[in-house]
Amino acid sequence: MLVAEKSLRSHLQRYFGFDKFKGDQERVIETVLEGKNTFVIMPTGGGKSLCYQLPAMLMEGTAVVVSPLIALMKNQVDAMRGFNSEDSIAHFLNSSLNKTEIAQVRDDIRKGKTKLLYVAPESLTKEENVEFLRSIKVSFFAIDEAHCISEWGHDFRPEYRRLRPIVDAIGRVPVMALTATATPKVQVDIQKNLDMMDAVVFKASFNRPNLYYEVRPKINAIKEIIKYVKQHMGKSGIVYCLSRKKVEEVAQTLQINGVKALPYHAGLEAPVRSSTQDKFLMEEIDVICATIAFGMGIDKPDVRFVIHHDIPKSLEGYYQETGRAGRDGREGRCVTFYSYKDIEKLEKFMTKKPVAEQEVGRQLLLDTMAFAESSICRRKILLHYFGEQYTQDKCNSCDNCVHPKKSFDAQEEMCLALEAVKAVKEKFDMENVVHVLIGKENQMLRTYHASKLEMFGAGNERDERFWTAVLRQTVFHGFLKKEVETYGLLKLTDKGKAFLKKPYEVKMIEDVDYSNTESDDDDDFMTGGGAVVDEEFFAQLKEMRKKIAKQKNVPPFVIFQDPSLEEMAIQYPITMDELQKITGVGPGKAAKYGRPFLDFIKTYVEENEIERPIDFVVKSVVNKSQLKVAIIKNIDRKVVLDDMAKAKGIALSELLSEIESIVASGTKVDLNYYINEMIDLERQREVYDYFRTAETDSVDSALKELGEGDYSLDDIRLMRIKFMSEMAN
Repeated sequence: MLVAEKSLRSHLQRYFGFDKFKGDQERVIETVLEGKNTFVIMPTGGGKSLCYQLPAMLMEGTAVVVSPLIALMKNQVDAMRGFNSEDSIAHFLNSSLNKTEIAQVRDDIRKGKTKLLYVAPESLTKEENVEFLRSIKVSFFAIDEAHCISEWGHDFRPEYRRLRPIVDAIGRVPVMALTATATPKVQVDIQKNLDMMDAVVFKASFNRPNLYYEVRPKINAIKEIIKYVKQHMGKSGIVYCLSRKKVEEVAQTLQINGVKALPYHAGLEAPVRSSTQDKFLMEEIDVICATIAFGMGIDKPDVRFVIHHDIPKSLEGYYQETGRAGRDGREGRCVTFYSYKDIEKLEKFMTKKPVAEQEVGRQLLLDTMAFAESSICRRKILLHYFGEQYTQDKCNSCDNCVHPKKSFDAQEEMCLALEAVKAVKEKFDMENVVHVLIGKENQMLRTYHASKLEMFGAGNERDERFWTAVLRQTVFHGFLKKEVETYGLLKLTDKGKAFLKKPYEVKMIEDVDYSNTESDDDDDFMTGGGAVVDEEFFAQLKEMRKKIAKQKNVPPFVIFQDPSLEEMAIQYPITMDELQKITGVGPGKAAKYGRPFLDFIKTYVEENEIERPIDFVVKSVVNKSQLKVAIIKNIDRKVVLDDMAKAKGIALSELLSEIESIVASGTKVDLNYYINEMIDLERQREVYDYFRTAETDSVDSALKELGEGDYSLDDIRLMRIKFMSEMAN
């Protein structure tokens, strides 16, 4: 069935409201209408969906579109219904439908109302669905996200490899495969598996000139993400994480820092995932924090940034996920936080898989590592991976081109590293080979008498970090392989042996170290990661606190404790919102004592032209821990503290520490119901009066002053909680 060019464009206008095709769309559609098998490799935003939607509208029968995700199907069906007056024009068939809904779908198809039927591969294998599809006119099959077929693809799904026999069982009709990412190896794998080596292949350029690629060392990643999102407030973005736990954590942290964000992963109920996706599309939220379960085929053109909290498992995954930015052709920024520890963690996970799968996974990881640590134009590396040559020297749209890193010829160093591996007879892992190079003995090296080797200490003019980086680069370049199944022993490859015989220039970035970056957990991002206190200003804040304490007739520590003042002398908060991000300062305390401090800090900052790091400070989810919330609720219900501690499985002293932390943050608690049972009123007054005039809130000083025989440590701590809660909050 061939449609004239003019007619085809008129159909495009009629059904979709567009007056011209993009790229190869028109040629693809003509090929499908001619009844030929078709393979479309087109980057995200290239308009793949239209390549099967328009021919489906023009051909007799119903086109069956195999799609991997329920959320994706719903999105596509909603889009098609938006172009048509009848909802029956497109349906999906998957596990989310009940029997009544399935019956309605089948009835609409039988009546010829439905031109597009989206099915999950799992649904397609069900015998009743195969029988039903045999009974209707199928115009063609479209296999969307076809990279899922290949074990070398980034999102392999075994059920995809069973599609061809099912298609044959339903009836031999044209097959169309579509994907946004396919290396030459994956492309052949897809065609072989779908028995469509005769397919007409359309391969668009993988270059997305509007995307900016950037890789950052993974240091305080969550804090950096909060900062980045805050700088792009109101813009749509996606933050990808490898684990569901990290997705939840990042989403929560964004929320409590004033960002409209929600988590999305396979562990959530289907209605929750669907609702979250709808909110993102309808701009009710700005940011989705997700595992790779989100975004496949999502039709949101204005995603302005894609952030990877964790490095993806493959460059195909990276390309697919970053490809969700800037689908409208406008700005799209792709920021990835990279740590070598993440790579090691992914390698460790792979050891549980079959050996063949491990080998595939390792090769994919090596490509990802080479991309992350390379000083070469990132666009050039990415396009080369997909079999496309980028001829320009610079793209000027990646961090390596905009901020070139200093590199040097490392052939001598790499030769030395390879010689060391050879000298230890390929029986050492990376750490021990490094120790041989720098001449650092340990128990294992003593066992193998490594110090007697000629290579021992041959590279001692450089440090451990340098040689670790060199060895990693030799792995990236394929000179060495790391055998995970034998605890990471380094082995020379044929390429490495050839390099040793005839070395050539190998560029290596100077002074780039990813080994000390984080792997999964971000340590202490609340207080600026060890920033230096402005001692002079800290002294001024203490002096000011003393004056205010005198005016209010309370001890200075009641106003703000020293740790809070120290943090103010690091972060320089000048708004109420910023002040509440300081440790030990809650809304109540900020409102009660904050204004004069804020005015004082603002004046100091302006007079001394200080560049404030407050933008980097984020509220921590930890401050809203479940334990603290439970303690506050139990105190409100007047639960005896001993019973509370027992129920929580902690000692009374630990419980008091938690309550002290709650009070220090500015939350008021009423422990009179417990204190009145434990300490008589006269002794209560004595301790209370002591803290009124004390120079410090130290419990040890109080015990010494009041007499250790008369009071226990817990007595003093309880009264200090009462005093601080009533006077400070």
